[in-house]
Amino acid sequence: MSGCNQYQGAYPYLRERAHVWREIARYVRRDAPEAKVAVELGPGYCDFINAFPADQKIAFDLNPEMREFANPEIDLRIQDASHLSDLLPGSVSLIFASNFLEHLDESEVIELLSAARKALSDQGRLILLQPNHRLCAEHYFDDPTHKTIFDDRSIGQWLQQCDLRPRRIVPGLLPFSMKSRLPKWPLLVRLYLNSPFRPMAAQMYIVAEPA
Repeated sequence: MSGCNQYQGAYPYLRERAHVWREIARYVRRDAPEAKVAVELGPGYCDFINAFPADQKIAFDLNPEMREFANPEIDLRIQDASHLSDLLPGSVSLIFASNFLEHLDESEVIELLSAARKALSDQGRLILLQPNHRLCAEHYFDDPTHKTIFDDRSIGQWLQQCDLRPRRIVPGLLPFSMKSRLPKWPLLVRLYLNSPFRPMAAQMYIVAEPA
């Protein structure tokens, strides 16, 4: 019980956040339009994986109490995602992670990206939302669990080490934190995501594919 309480203390459940994630899922769908098997790493309250359309949806989280937030069709696996060991090679269309890699040390990042490459199909996509250290250096380590620095100039090198090719990198797509003043109304979120001008945007958006 304490793990969930700690998570909720740092990142409380907000019903309106689901509207934001629904629009993010719509945005991601454009970069993975044929995704049949979607995997999310560290889904938390499952807002993204609940909203993303796919025939099969899998999520990895260490907290069993997140089960109550997952829709019935979600295969929520309570285990460490770094190995992705239960996924058949080449079986996954989309692997998505938001604010995940920065919590790993360098060796864990390489292990995870290598496992993701193995799990992805030839046409699969790895899509990441990550704090961009170049745009939020002052606040990057406000969360003491952040271990590794990423920015829009270095992330490609990490991917290439693991036989992944950057397809698209948006330096700033979303604000550094969902606690920001990002609008919660779906239409305004959609306009924000598709605007060339995004105030406070400090999270980068990365689309990668098998090299």
